[in-house]
Amino acid sequence: MLPTVPTLSEAGLKGYEVLNWLGLMAPAGTPAPVIRHLHAATVQAMKSPDLRRQLAALGIEPLSSSPEEFSALLRTEIPKWTQIVKRAGATAD
Repeated sequence: MLPTVPTLSEAGLKGYEVLNWLGLMAPAGTPAPVIRHLHAATVQAMKSPDLRRQLAALGIEPLSSSPEEFSALLRTEIPKWTQIVKRAGATAD
């Protein structure tokens, strides 16, 4: 989106990665058929040219993944950011 801005790696921050993601979540124990239905509806919505244009205008690249892939992402992102926040001493205040 910003072709003249260097990547973090090009700017000298090797091995640095920050993912920005959005996702739908449901309460623990939500029945699998409900999850499948929500996933199918979300995938269908993400095919909408209007929605894709709106997201692109916000700098968001619309991608879809399976509920299992999203769960796997959360299992890696939450511990990573928990450690970073603790090391930084950041608080919600």
